[in-house]
Amino acid sequence: MMIIKKALIAAAALGLSAFAQAQTANYAIDPTHTFVTYEIGHFGTSTNRGRFDKKEGTVALDKTAKTGKVEITFEIASVNTGVAPMNKHLLGDDFFSAEKFPTAKFVGDKFVFNGDKVSEVNGQLTLKDKTNPVTLKATNFNCYQNPMLKREVCGGDFEATIDRTQWGIDYGLAWGFPKNVKLVIQVEAVRQ
Repeated sequence: MMIIKKALIAAAALGLSAFAQAQTANYAIDPTHTFVTYEIGHFGTSTNRGRFDKKEGTVALDKTAKTGKVEITFEIASVNTGVAPMNKHLLGDDFFSAEKFPTAKFVGDKFVFNGDKVSEVNGQLTLKDKTNPVTLKATNFNCYQNPMLKREVCGGDFEATIDRTQWGIDYGLAWGFPKNVKLVIQVEAVRQ
């Protein structure tokens, strides 16, 4: 009798454990709190910065199983450096070829956690029809109950340094422009 009771308790615990792990929550990226920005050195003197103003995406997050998936798409034509002639140059074939490749997309499907917080997202960045691996490291991550939306919001600040030549962007290398570009992604997503 005791063996049957223990077996039933173990089966119930396994059932509850499986249920707890299937708690994937879906989130929609909040475009007013999400920005994809980049930084690149300018002749070793200063740093040029720009951002993409139009973006959208989704996040699926299972905090119990410590898994997730994120997809962020951003419009290349929305690049904004604060300098109109620079924006125009970036849209041309020297850089992004925006007419041929109007969007870029990051898909991350491997989340690394440090305790309850996401510390890293590994995925693929597609830009100019080329896809390469990118690891976004979290410098900040949190989930909170938004008092205005009355919903949970999760997000953070993520960074990666990429070699732009992997996506066919090599303008200015001969003049000394660096090939490495720092990506900084600030993201907040609202639970649906």
